[in-house]
Amino acid sequence: MSASDATPRPLDQRLGGDLAALDDFAQELARLEGGLPRRINADQARVEQGLAKLVLTLLELIRRLLEKQALRRIEAGSLTEEQIERMGETFLKLEHRMAELKAAFGLEDEDLNLNLGPLGDLM
Repeated sequence: MSASDATPRPLDQRLGGDLAALDDFAQELARLEGGLPRRINADQARVEQGLAKLVLTLLELIRRLLEKQALRRIEAGSLTEEQIERMGETFLKLEHRMAELKAAFGLEDEDLNLNLGPLGDLM
């Protein structure tokens, strides 16, 4: 590194693009800094509830996808009667276990649905 490299270049030479928009962004960010909390109030019960909700939502989504895939395979005739019976028992056990977990965390089916904005609800 030469001595000339150590001298910082002016900001307008280091940045490209719309500098006026960047300045607007910097001003907006400076205004927001005063309104944002320095720390997040992470209540342990709420964090646990939120994490349980997220995990159970993902599990419910995966369960539904697996059930749809199983139905497709059944309709295509690619499963034996024994495989169909085992899958049915597995899905029934999973449904019961999900009900137990939802009850343990005080969640309802509606709580496991995510609103994806313009795409609608997840489930």
